[in-house]
Amino acid sequence: MRKILVHKFVNLFLFGVLSTCSIEIAVAQIPPPPGEDPAVLAQAATDAEPQPAGVNASTGAKQPRGSIVIAPLPIVSPAIGAGIVPVFGYIFPFQVKDKISPPSVLGVAGLLTDNGTHALVLMSDLFMKENRYEIRSFYFHGALNYDLYGEGYEAGTSNLRLPLEQQGQLFSVYFLRNIRWNVFAGPHFVTGNSTITVKPTSEEAPAAPQDAGVKTNLTALGLEVLRDSRPNRFYPETGSLVDFTADFFAKDLGSKYSYQSYHFTFNKYWSVGRQQVLAYNLFGCATGGEAPFYGKCIYGTSSELRGYTAGRYLDEYMFATQLEYRVALPWRLGLTGFGGLGGVASEANKFRANQFLPAGGTGIRFLLNRKFNVNLRTDFAWGKDNFTWSVSVGEAF
Repeated sequence: MRKILVHKFVNLFLFGVLSTCSIEIAVAQIPPPPGEDPAVLAQAATDAEPQPAGVNASTGAKQPRGSIVIAPLPIVSPAIGAGIVPVFGYIFPFQVKDKISPPSVLGVAGLLTDNGTHALVLMSDLFMKENRYEIRSFYFHGALNYDLYGEGYEAGTSNLRLPLEQQGQLFSVYFLRNIRWNVFAGPHFVTGNSTITVKPTSEEAPAAPQDAGVKTNLTALGLEVLRDSRPNRFYPETGSLVDFTADFFAKDLGSKYSYQSYHFTFNKYWSVGRQQVLAYNLFGCATGGEAPFYGKCIYGTSSELRGYTAGRYLDEYMFATQLEYRVALPWRLGLTGFGGLGGVASEANKFRANQFLPAGGTGIRFLLNRKFNVNLRTDFAWGKDNFTWSVSVGEAF
C-alpha cells in the first residue's frame, strides 16, 4: 500500500516509522497515532482520478479543486482509555493539469482519552510531476499512557506490567522518486525526542527503562523502496505490495542511541470468485545495535496480528504472517475470516515453534463509499492471551 503516514509510531512509540494506513481502534491494542485516518483519506485519494478545478459541463457550476473530509472517530481501549480521534483532511491535485499523479493530501488529527493520553498529528503527502515524485511529511506531539511488559517472549507471558507515560514529539520527511515500473525509492529523515515517566504501582512489575526521567533525542537517516501494483489500493482485489524501509539512528546525528531498524512488508491479493478476495500478508522486522525498547520490533501493531495487545511482546526480531478471506454481500455488507501466526526472538535463529503467537478471528464490513470501495470494518480476534475488538476505516492490509 502507498504509505501516507510514514512512521511506524506504534513500533517506536515516539520514534519510528509508521506503516499503517488507517487508524486502528482496538480494545486491547495501543493504536497507531491518530494521523492514520488522514492516511485513510489519502489512500482513498490515491485510488481516485485527479479532479482539477473547472466548470461542470452539465450544470455550468465551478468545480472545487479539492475535497474536505471530517471524521470524528471514537476509541475504546483498556491500554489508553476511551476517547475520541477527530480527523480533518483535504484532498486535492497538487498540480491542476497533472492527470497522472494521485491526488495529494493534507491532514490534521487529534487523540484524547480518559487516561490522559493526548496527541496532535500534522501530515502531508504530495504527488507531483505526473507521479514522478512523492514527498511525505509527518509531525507528532503528545503523550501516551501505556504499560510496558518487558522484552522477549517470556516477559510477555509473565503478565507483569509497568505503567508508563511517554511525552514527546516526532518529525519526519520522505523524498521518493518513481525510478521505473512504479518502483519508488528515496531517502528519509526522522528526528524526535521523548521523556518517559514511570507511574506508581503497587504490583510487581518489570524493571524501569534505563532512560526513564531523561529527555531522549533520536535522529535517523533512512531509505525506502516500494512497489505497489494494486489497481485499487484501498480495497485491493488483485496485485501486490512490496515495501522495505531501513532507518539508521546514530550518535553522530545527535541521537542518544545508535541502532538500525529494518521493516519488510509483502501483501498479495487474489480474486477467487464473484466479489470474493483472498489476501495474504507477510511482515518482518529486525533491529541491531543499542535500540531502546520502543525502537525494537513490537508485536501486534498495524494489525499484525489482530488479537494481541500491542507492546506485550517485543524483541530484536519479529515476524507475522496472515491470510484473510473477504466476501462482499448485498446491502453494502461484507464478511471476513482471518488467521495467522508470528513470533518474537532475540536473534534471527532463535524463533521456536512452541513460542509462536497464533491469532484468528472474523469481521463485519460496511461499504462507506462506493466510488473508492472504502469499508468501515469491525474485527473480533483471538490471540494467545486475550480477545480484541477493533473498529477502523479500511482493510487491515
